[in-house]
Amino acid sequence: MGLFAEVYTGIADKANAGFAKAGLSDVDFETLIRLARSPRQSLRMSDLAAQTSLSTSGITRVVDRLEREGLVVREACATDRRASYAVITDAGNARLQQVLPQHLEDIELWFTGLLSSEQLTAFLDTLRLIRDVVRPCATAGVINPRIDAAQG
Repeated sequence: MGLFAEVYTGIADKANAGFAKAGLSDVDFETLIRLARSPRQSLRMSDLAAQTSLSTSGITRVVDRLEREGLVVREACATDRRASYAVITDAGNARLQQVLPQHLEDIELWFTGLLSSEQLTAFLDTLRLIRDVVRPCATAGVINPRIDAAQG
């Protein structure tokens, strides 16, 4: 676990520097990328909270901040007055486009580029296996996470 934590922290530190240049925190980036990759570029607030492992009040604060910046809007659910959706805006997509090229370069440099194709496939399959057991809500609101991941 220590080795895993060291790797995660190292990669996250590299990524966070790129996010900061675009005026985003790691949580902001994770929220925007999850919305951008979701059907209709929106998620129920409860599903977004589950996917990010934030509490509902935590994700509310993140969405409030992103909404003030014009990167996200909320839409009421037509079938459930208690629920609402977070929806990424054009400005939110533009901010993602600003940060994604460097982020993808960082992923290649510090992660995927270090592994052979076979190693990467095995590693990702292993991570999905573990994730599905320890965080089954990580794909909440996604119809078929494997297909959606392949398309996004």
